[in-house]
Amino acid sequence: MGKYHKHKMIAVDEQFSVVGEGEGWIVVNKGAPLIVHPANDRGEESTLLGGVKELLAYDMVNGAKLSIINRLDRETSGIVLIATKKSMARELGRSMERREILKKYKAIVWGWPKWDTLQVAAPMLRQGEVIESKIYVKQMVHAKGKYSKTNLKVIKRINVGGRKMAFLEVLPQTGRMHQIRVHCAHVGHPIVGDKIYGGSENIYLKFIEEGMNDEMLSVLMMERHALHASRMEVKIDNIRFQWEAGIAHDMAELLALAED
Repeated sequence: MGKYHKHKMIAVDEQFSVVGEGEGWIVVNKGAPLIVHPANDRGEESTLLGGVKELLAYDMVNGAKLSIINRLDRETSGIVLIATKKSMARELGRSMERREILKKYKAIVWGWPKWDTLQVAAPMLRQGEVIESKIYVKQMVHAKGKYSKTNLKVIKRINVGGRKMAFLEVLPQTGRMHQIRVHCAHVGHPIVGDKIYGGSENIYLKFIEEGMNDEMLSVLMMERHALHASRMEVKIDNIRFQWEAGIAHDMAELLALAED
């Protein structure tokens, strides 16, 4: 499928690989940084949707209609479920609304949590709705926000270059924009590499203007946030499907740097 552009501290993944396929659906493992949908201001940038259309060229000619069921951020890697028929899109969309699709993520966060498991129930909304925000898409925890719940579990605590980090399993119970990233930051353990919620949003603003540089990397440790959609379970036509995508290479490389 070709490669995305190379960066110093990221192992370059393929844009995506097929995890599973059936009548009316396909599941792929998305690389990062790869945007799901075309963005109007990005010119001819590669997208997941465009890549899947090329892969399913014959099906597209014969009337296939692609619909992304679970959207991942550009910098989030892992499992994406795509309907290839309108009827399946409706069925899977209803399953998503009823919260019948189980999703698990892996994340690397800053610090050593004092807890081993934690349920974060914190409502969220777009920050710009209540205060001035330099970043339009930035979300925040707020009493007037929509109900949001995330379960966090520590897999292990590590040291990398003298900096404390924790490897987490994450089960979102709702599907708000940036939910995992916001909830991790809310409890004091932002995701490693997160330019928006990791501390200073000025890093994100500078990155958008100038791109990545060594100074940013020394702070972020990764060129993208360390979040990977590792598992999904859903019932389709009364059959329970389970798909897994092993942790992304760049996250595995960071974990491998852990000091004894």
